[in-house]
Amino acid sequence: MSKQIHLIAGARPNFMKIAPIVRALQHQDKLSYKIVHTGQHYDKEMNDVFFDELGIPTPDIFMAAGGGSHSQQTAKIMLTFEEYCLGNRPDAVLVVGDVNSTLACSIVAQKLHIPVAHVEAGLRSGDMRMPEEINRLVTDSITNWFFVTEPSGLENLLREGKPASAIHHVGHVMVDNLLYQADQLTRANTNHFETHGIKHALSGQAYGVITLHRPSNVDDAETFTRLGQALRQIAESLPLVFPMHPRTRANLQKFAIDLGPNITLIGPQAYMSFLHLWKDAAVVLTDSGGLQEETTALGIPCITIRENTERPVTVEEGTNTLVGTDPPRIVAEVNKILQGQGKTGRRPHLWDGKAAGRIVDILISELTDA
Repeated sequence: MSKQIHLIAGARPNFMKIAPIVRALQHQDKLSYKIVHTGQHYDKEMNDVFFDELGIPTPDIFMAAGGGSHSQQTAKIMLTFEEYCLGNRPDAVLVVGDVNSTLACSIVAQKLHIPVAHVEAGLRSGDMRMPEEINRLVTDSITNWFFVTEPSGLENLLREGKPASAIHHVGHVMVDNLLYQADQLTRANTNHFETHGIKHALSGQAYGVITLHRPSNVDDAETFTRLGQALRQIAESLPLVFPMHPRTRANLQKFAIDLGPNITLIGPQAYMSFLHLWKDAAVVLTDSGGLQEETTALGIPCITIRENTERPVTVEEGTNTLVGTDPPRIVAEVNKILQGQGKTGRRPHLWDGKAAGRIVDILISELTDA
C-alpha cells in the first residue's frame, strides 16, 4: 500500500507551488496524495479552468477556513485540519511557502506526530514585522525535511542548528511551474485574457508592470504617496500597467493619490493572463516575493520596492535590484534599465524546471525506502 501525503495550499500562489509536485507524483506509484485547500483566501478565479491550466485535479477537500485576523485565521485552519487528519491520517504533510496555512498545518501535523516537509524552507528577510517571516521561522523550527530553493536557505538553516542530513537544495518549484505555464502560453488563445487588449494597445512600444500590496508600502499614506509620485514620474517616459490589489486600490482612493494618465489600472489577474502581460515587460516594479524569482527565471529586469528581501539570490545572481522606497533611487534604477545600463543576471543553480521531481524522489526515499 502506497504512503499518502497531504499537500497543503491556502491561496492561489500556493497552488502554483504544489502543481509541479502533483504532476511529479502522478508519474510514480509509491506515494499517493490528497490536495487540501484550507480556504485561507477566497479567489473567484480559482475555478475548474484554473486547475486545468495547472495540469492538476481540483482539491480533494476545501476547508473554508479563511477570514478574520491572523490569529483567528490560523486557529480556524488548525481546528479544521486537525479534524480532517484524525479521520484521514496521512504519512506526511507537505507545506509550501510562508502563509498562515503553512504554519497552522505544520503545527497540527507535528502535534499528531505526522512528519512535515517544507518547500521553500530557510528563506529569511530578517524583518520580524512581516507575518510571513514569523511563519517561516516557526514552520522551520518543527519541520522534518527542508526543501531549499537557494544557497541562503541552506546557510540560514545550518546556522539555526538544523541537521544537514535533513536539508535538501532542490531548486524551485515556482520556477518549475513558471516554465510549464510559459510553455502552455505559447499554445494558448490569449484573446480572452484581460491583458490581451492592453498588450495590443501597447504593441511596438516598451512598457512596465507594477504590483504593490505590502502593508508597509500601501497602508501608510505618506509612503504610498511618495511611491505614487515616483511611479507617475517613471510613466512619463514608460507607460505602466498596474494590476491592483483591492486593498491597494482602496488606499489609492482613500489617500487621494493621482497616478496620472500614463498608468493603466486593471484588476487582479489570473496567473496566465498576468504572465502574458509581464513576460514581455521592459521592467517589473514590485514588492512581491514570488515575482522577484519569476522575473529572474525569465530574465526580466525587476525593481523590488522593499528594504529587504528573503530571496537574495535574485539580487546576487538574477535580474532583481533592491531599491527600498526612496523615489529618486526608484526612478534612477528604472532609467538605467531604459538606457540599457541595467544589471544582467542569470538563472540560479537548479532553477531548471526539475525541482519537483527531486522533491518526490527524496520523499519516496524517506517514506518508503527506509
